[in-house]
Amino acid sequence: MAKIQTSVKKQRIRTLTRKDVEKSMEKKLADKKITKKLIVDTFFESLRELIMTADPILRVEIRDFGVFEVKKTKPKPKARNLKTGEFVYVPGRRKMHFKPGKILKNFLKEITD
Repeated sequence: MAKIQTSVKKQRIRTLTRKDVEKSMEKKLADKKITKKLIVDTFFESLRELIMTADPILRVEIRDFGVFEVKKTKPKPKARNLKTGEFVYVPGRRKMHFKPGKILKNFLKEITD
C-alpha cells in the first residue's frame, strides 16, 4: 500500500535569544547612570516588551534559565458554563508558557525534606 503524504506545514516560531534581550537593554541603558535597580527594572521591561512583540506566537530562549513562549489556543465552540449548564463559545486566544531550563529542572526534581 502506498502512503498518502499530506503536507502540513508547521508555522515557524520566531525565536529571540539572550543577545536580543541584551540589545534591548543596551538601548534603554545608554547614557544613564547605572544602578542595580535600573538594571533589574530594565531587564524585566525589555523581556516584557520582547514578549509583547508576539505576532501571534513567539519564543524567547535564555540558555541555562528557560524558555518563554507565547502560544495560540484553539477556540472552543462547545464549552459549558458549569453554573447554568448552557453551552457557550470560547474564542481562541494567546497564552504565556514558561519551560524551565536544564539546571532549574534538575533543581526542581530534587526531593526536599
